Amino acid sequence: MPRNAGTQDSIENEEHSLLVERIIASVSFRRAGRLKDLLRYLADMSIRGQTSDLTEQHIGQAVFGKSPDYSPVEDSSVRVHIRQLRLKLHEYFDSEGREEAVIVEIPKGSYALTFHAVPVIAPIVPEVHALPEPPPKSRFSTLRRLAPWIVIAVLSLLLIFRWNRDRVLAGGPPPWPLSAVFANGHRSHIVLADATYGIRRLLSGQPASVENYIKRDFQQRANSGLEGENDTYIAQYTANALLTSWADLAISTRFLKLMPNHLENISIQSARHLQLRDLDDGNYIFVGSPASNPWVLLFENRLNFCEIRSNEVSGAAKSFLNKKPRPGERNAYQGLTRTGVDGEDFATIALLPADSGRGNILIIQGLQQEATEAAGLLLADEGGRKKLKKALGLETEPAEPVYFEVLLRISAVAGSPDAISVIANRTMKY
Repeated sequence: MPRNAGTQDSIENEEHSLLVERIIASVSFRRAGRLKDLLRYLADMSIRGQTSDLTEQHIGQAVFGKSPDYSPVEDSSVRVHIRQLRLKLHEYFDSEGREEAVIVEIPKGSYALTFHAVPVIAPIVPEVHALPEPPPKSRFSTLRRLAPWIVIAVLSLLLIFRWNRDRVLAGGPPPWPLSAVFANGHRSHIVLADATYGIRRLLSGQPASVENYIKRDFQQRANSGLEGENDTYIAQYTANALLTSWADLAISTRFLKLMPNHLENISIQSARHLQLRDLDDGNYIFVGSPASNPWVLLFENRLNFCEIRSNEVSGAAKSFLNKKPRPGERNAYQGLTRTGVDGEDFATIALLPADSGRGNILIIQGLQQEATEAAGLLLADEGGRKKLKKALGLETEPAEPVYFEVLLRISAVAGSPDAISVIANRTMKY
């Protein structure tokens, strides 16, 4: 008997492993990235019965490459990915996996996988009884009996018509230039700035570098650049915490409100969770300058206006370099020394085709947070988009792709953007 039970367990474990591999190979998980690695690790540990080792600390180290002393309290990336994985599993079993005999779940409060057999429900066959033939009724009594139902049917049709009309009006195609990066046949990814990375660099005096960011070098350095009893804590916090800015939140919220019928094809993620191979397919909207979103550095060779990397720690004002000034333009545009003060600041918006040809790239970056917010809100506002089209010489929605770069002047008051104007522009041919 024990041998038979062991054999049965082995067969079930093999079936569960094959089920997990089918899930990972499905369309639902095709672009899941780290979620595939996370599911495979949780499945391996759960099937082997090592569920006691499935702690947030262990998962962070084994799947996400966290340091042994990282703090799950400060870094919620494991919990965030577990929530995303639960949603992805529901998506699979509601679509491709609806015929599976076993369902995989991650119960709330646990990181171990559970496998449940789908119950087979026998169809209920109702008994058929002969009904007595009703007495004949007059045409008038029949109409009187059906009248309430006719009224309900007409009202229902009117409500359905109005609901569909409102849905079409609210969920039509996104306005240009957002139509170039949303609802164009490719999935869209809004990549928010990694503010903690910017803080970490300021403390350590390190320049922005996409190579070091990809390698996660900034997370490995033990020294934060500070001295004192809080040095170790600040070093750990700035290496592992994941923060973004108010500007990023404001921009992504406004973008999502413009396209309620396309939300299933839009994702919002931190710059830290992006991988280089992800850029092979899809639209990407990068919010923030290289100071906190170093992925922007990948496209600087295609841009005319680039942020000048000065000594940020000294409090020097940031500037945009104008690589090829035109008549009436400056060689550089200097903005504020820091966020939260009054004065003139600058931002750029650039729309580029992806190198792979499968999607487009939209870059929204300001010298300070107020300027980044202003640039994003200009794109989300109908009046701002008209101002942009006028600057580019476009009278109507362009039928063909129009790739461009514009420089914006921002008036900042008490940490918020005020007046916005387009002061320079470039259109690009590809």
